[in-house]
Amino acid sequence: MTNQSAPLSDTNAPAIDPVRTRREQLAHFGQDLLEATESLTPIAPLRNRLEGMTLADAYHVQTVQLDHHTAGGRVLAGRKVGLTSLAMQKQLGVDSPDFGFFFEDMVYGDGANIPASAFIQPKVEPEFGFVLKEKLQGPGVTVEQAAAAIDAIYPAIEIIDSRITDWDIKLVDTVADNASCGAIAVGAKPLDLDPSALLDTLCSLVIDGVVTGSGNGADVMGNPVAPLAWLANVLADEGVALEAGQLILPGSFTKAEPVTAGSTAVADFGPLGSLTIHFTD
Repeated sequence: MTNQSAPLSDTNAPAIDPVRTRREQLAHFGQDLLEATESLTPIAPLRNRLEGMTLADAYHVQTVQLDHHTAGGRVLAGRKVGLTSLAMQKQLGVDSPDFGFFFEDMVYGDGANIPASAFIQPKVEPEFGFVLKEKLQGPGVTVEQAAAAIDAIYPAIEIIDSRITDWDIKLVDTVADNASCGAIAVGAKPLDLDPSALLDTLCSLVIDGVVTGSGNGADVMGNPVAPLAWLANVLADEGVALEAGQLILPGSFTKAEPVTAGSTAVADFGPLGSLTIHFTD
């Protein structure tokens, strides 16, 4: 029986804070991605789970994971810029770059044997690896200033991986998922290359002896140093600088190619050098 004297609503109840509720949901997404990384069990696209999810929301989810890892003692080794080539933007159906992070325990060397089972659905991309000789902090960093901050240029391969089921991603999904970063491989020796020659430098991705794609530096956002300047300026909005000694990957020359156990991937810079990695069971 209904108590007719009971109030229809509690006027003293605290109002719902939609901002806090959204932030709680984003924090939950971050935990979901952390668990997916640990369990190697992908999750549904985040864009379908939060109406009107924005790029700022996605970077908040990414930061939840970064803060979790650094609080646990992992050491930041550098940053990656992704989706800087037309090939990668077409492959993922986006029209702007993104960025993510990687830790020292995610970096492999030339000739490394890398367990394919450590990833969910890995692909590889050939890239430059810029090691910085000085701090680079925006806003207002120019391409010229970014080039002057580069100490050495290494051959690199990014292993991208998606914690989102079947690579069913849009920009907010990949950004939240740490720009789909899985691991990094970097050569032992720098390329004998001046930053002024980057635009014309050729690189091919070779999988099991077959060239699957080729490009030059100009295919990386018109100038591969441009993503470095872009990253320094974007991070400045959060009060974050790129530090001396960090490794920065500016984006791929080609579209990404899948790899499995038994695959060998090479970033071939011709006479300048190369980087080879092997995927094991």
